[in-house]
Formats: sequence, structure tokens, C-alpha cells
Amino acid sequence: MSLLLSQQSLSLDHHAFAQILATTENLLMIQDLDGVCMGLVNDPLTRSISADYIKATQAFDPHFYVLTNGEHVGRRGMNRIVEQALAADAETATATTTTTTSSAQAEAIYLPGLAAGGVQWQSRNGKGGHPGVSDAELLFLKTIPQQIQECLQDFCHVHACPTELINHFDTYLASAILDNMASPSANLNRLYPLFVKDIDTFVALQDTLRSRFEALLAQAEDQGLGDSFFIHYAPNLGRDANGKEIVWFGNANQSGTTDFQFMLRGAIKEAGVLALLNHYYFLRTGSYPLGQHFNARQAPQALDILVDLATKHFDPAIMPTIVGVGDTITSQQQGDQVKRGGSDRNFLQLIQNLNQPFNSGNLTVYVDSSGGELKNRQPLKLAQQDGAQKVIQGPGDGADPLRLNVAFPGGHDQYCQVFVKAARDRLQTLPPHI
Repeated sequence: MSLLLSQQSLSLDHHAFAQILATTENLLMIQDLDGVCMGLVNDPLTRSISADYIKATQAFDPHFYVLTNGEHVGRRGMNRIVEQALAADAETATATTTTTTSSAQAEAIYLPGLAAGGVQWQSRNGKGGHPGVSDAELLFLKTIPQQIQECLQDFCHVHACPTELINHFDTYLASAILDNMASPSANLNRLYPLFVKDIDTFVALQDTLRSRFEALLAQAEDQGLGDSFFIHYAPNLGRDANGKEIVWFGNANQSGTTDFQFMLRGAIKEAGVLALLNHYYFLRTGSYPLGQHFNARQAPQALDILVDLATKHFDPAIMPTIVGVGDTITSQQQGDQVKRGGSDRNFLQLIQNLNQPFNSGNLTVYVDSSGGELKNRQPLKLAQQDGAQKVIQGPGDGADPLRLNVAFPGGHDQYCQVFVKAARDRLQTLPPHI
């Protein structure tokens, strides 16, 4: 007898996966964005998404939510990308005007869920906010982009940076500074290719940013916000003994950490899983198991405590099959130790761990994003075995506790094709309801 998909590792049975999405009534999809449903690019302002995929998400409403370290709002936010995709689609189909923000809200076409690591909520009509976040915290975050700019300018004055960077500094600066409302960041994706022949200087840049971001934490503490923020590095090498994420320094073959994000404490994706579950149970029952105002900032951070909290408060009879989809998982040998990290690792691990007490058939899904422009992803290794293609090496290691049930070696294009088909089938099988 064949194993259930939830018991398999790196399965390529996309037909079985699509069937689960199409026929499971009590379903909760929690999905990352960059690298999963759109390609990874060096310049975040050039990101694009398929209009067919956006429309397909509506077939799962209200069983589909995003969970991303990016943001919904702002010029770099996901909402702008959604509007552009649907406007281009409408123009192609009817040669008429572009989609406006007001019509997008009326049509409820935005992607619902949690952004900024779990502290920025949005419904399908684009309405939401920052649960548990104070005005003082948002005001401090607003000062970060200018300080990142000063850091990059100072670095280029001290170090012998590539001529291309110096000659077009303002252009590269615009790509490198992400002025997000709740997670201002430095993004080095466009800068790394310029430093490939001088990787020592690139590593010095990574180290300089790390030091500057740690100084920002000290600034926050001086203003009475010592418990408000943390630094997220993506991708990373897991956490040290103090719970701080470890920078992955680059080399000539891989960029390592490219995103330095100044984030609100509690903005970790695994906490967002419980916040989304709390919301989902409210839709099913009319009450919030963890309270109406529960948010990711109130959630514990340890995986075992999160599982315990879920076990105590969520009715097993209502627990959905949770499908988690991500692309950022790392595992690197560092001396005699294996450093495991990646911004999607822990939220997928929590979804896996929730299987034990609830036996709900949860799935963890990995999308291979190595085909994008970023140089910090290892592709899945494939081979022919017993007349079929199989994954023989995933993003983890032999002792990795995270088991990825389904894999998409073809990246976001392959995943989106399967997702769109599953959406069509679900509409025929299960009309939208909760």
C-alpha cells in the first residue's frame, strides 16, 4: 500500500497534491510568496506575478492565506504587484484601463494573510493593520531606511567598491534600501554580482550591515524600545545559543545572506501560523480559541510551546489539514556542526509538528527557487530511479528534523500551474464555504 502524501519525503506526485487541495473541505493553506508563486529577482521592484495565480487563490477563499517577510503595502508591497498583474491582464483582454486600488478593494483580489513576518494583517479587500504594534514602534521603524542609506554611503567611502556601483550609486541604492513600513531592510541581491571578483569586500559589507543593525537595536533600547525589535537575516544559518539569527557570509559561488531586515519582535512566521489558525477557527465557530486580540507578537517563540498552546486551545475535531508552502530552507556544514536555517524552516517545522497531536494530515511543500536571479539557493538533485524521476537530495541534510512532503523542482512556474489546476477542480468539487 502506498504511503499517504503526508508520510512521504520530497514527493513529485503533484497529481496527488492537487487532488488534496481540490477535495479537502477542511483545508488551511499557508504560503510564502517570493520564490513560491513568483520568481526571485535581484531588484525587488521588478517582481511580477501571474494574474491566473491571483485569480486561482480566490477559489480557496477562505482557506488560503499568505505568510511572508515582505509586506502588503507600500511601493514595494505585494498589493502593488497584484494591481499591476491584474491591470496588465485586463488590458490584454479588453484593451481598457488599468486596475485601480479602489476597484481592487471592491473586487477583493488582494492576497489575504500576514506580512512583515506576521505583524501586518490584511483581508482580501486590502484592509488590515499591525496587531499589537505601537505608534512609537512604527515611528522608530520609519527612521531606519535613512540610516541604512548612510551606512551604505559610508561603506563606499571607506572601501574600494566596484566602478559600476560608484558610477550608478543612486540606482543601486534605490534597489538596496527597502523602505517597508514594518520591516525596513537592506537588500544586497543586486550588489552581490558586482563583488564576485572581490568577495572579501562583499563579506565586509555584510559584516558592516550586521554591525549597523545591531547598533540600531541599541538605539531602540535607549528610546525605551529594548524589547521591540530583532534582526532577521535571509537566508541564514539558524540561531545561536542566545536565539539570534546567524549571518551566512558569502563566497564566490553563493551570496549567503542578502536581506538584513529590522523587524518587530514576535514577527516570526511560526507565531503567524497560530494567529492564522485562531482566525480560521473563528470563521468556523464564531469564537477565537486564543482570544479575539491574539496576535503573533503575543505568541511564544519555541516550537514545542507553540504546539502545546495549540493542543490546549484548538478543538481537534475542527483542526484543518494545514498545507505549508515555502522555498527558503538552508543546511550548511560549519566545521563539525550542521547549521540549519532559512526563513521558511520554522513555520514548516511547526506545521509538521502539529501533525502528531492532531493527526490532521498536514503537508509541507518545498518550491525550488534556485532558478531565479539570486545566487544563494542550491537546486534539488534529481535522478531516475525505478523508471521514475525522484529527488535524491533536498535542501536539508540527512539528520534534518524537517521532512518536506512535496517538492517542485520546476520552481514557481511549476507550482503555480498545479495550484491553478487545483483551484479549477476545487470550484467544481467544493463551492466556496467555511
